[in-house]
Amino acid sequence: MYASKLVTITSGKKEYVLDATRILYVQMKRNDAFIHMSDGELYDIRVTLRELREILGSGFLLAHRSCLVSARAIHGITDTINLINGEKLEYTVRRKRQLREELQVWRASFIKDHEQRNAPATPEGYRAHYASFDNMPFAFTDIEMVLDGQRQAVDWVFRYGNDALARLEKVPLDQLIGHSFGSIFPNMDGKWLRCYERAAFLGETLELIDYSPEIDTYLKVVCFPTFTGHCGCILFDIKNINYARSSPDADRALALYFGYEEATDRSSLPHVN
Repeated sequence: MYASKLVTITSGKKEYVLDATRILYVQMKRNDAFIHMSDGELYDIRVTLRELREILGSGFLLAHRSCLVSARAIHGITDTINLINGEKLEYTVRRKRQLREELQVWRASFIKDHEQRNAPATPEGYRAHYASFDNMPFAFTDIEMVLDGQRQAVDWVFRYGNDALARLEKVPLDQLIGHSFGSIFPNMDGKWLRCYERAAFLGETLELIDYSPEIDTYLKVVCFPTFTGHCGCILFDIKNINYARSSPDADRALALYFGYEEATDRSSLPHVN
């Protein structure tokens, strides 16, 4: 997993301490920096672009004269800069080749600098590491991201999986482990790839609730970083999950879960029987 990189930005008499690894991009409006974080938080800090580039250091690319983008947050560069959270940013077109080269150089350096020596080297090693998951009633897998020549994630390989995973995916375990998802499911949906990439390279823990056309199943997936370039995934078939409302506080818990933190009137909160 990747360590945080805390930076301090002084604006007037106020200091902001931010984790640079959680910054997606910065939009400048004169001397106001609007800093977009991977958790959705937005900071408006008065600081110049030059000062901000010195504070953040390497790893941030200049998309145009008023926008800095975190290299680790970029999924790819086409006619827009495509971030791993699905956002798309405009950039100066004449800088396309330079931006791609800078991104490739950064990714190669980052992967080399963060290469883990403690990741299992064999399937047996992964099985030993995750032995406690073998008989769990839920599906679990450790996946390793597959990068192309541009160091862009294009697929993933199953490094470990339990029997519950094989049942959920409807594929024998020996046909999953060591194989890429795209080779097993040619109709691979990129929405999963983008989220797993966030967990593997931004160190986020994410929950996905979506339809999987590959196995014709609605899934709940919790993914989180494990080894460098890997993420662990706990998967549930939604139809097999029953919600238990255990106390009156459940409404408040649901409000927090669905992002209604400011809701105070219980009658306005989502209700689940």
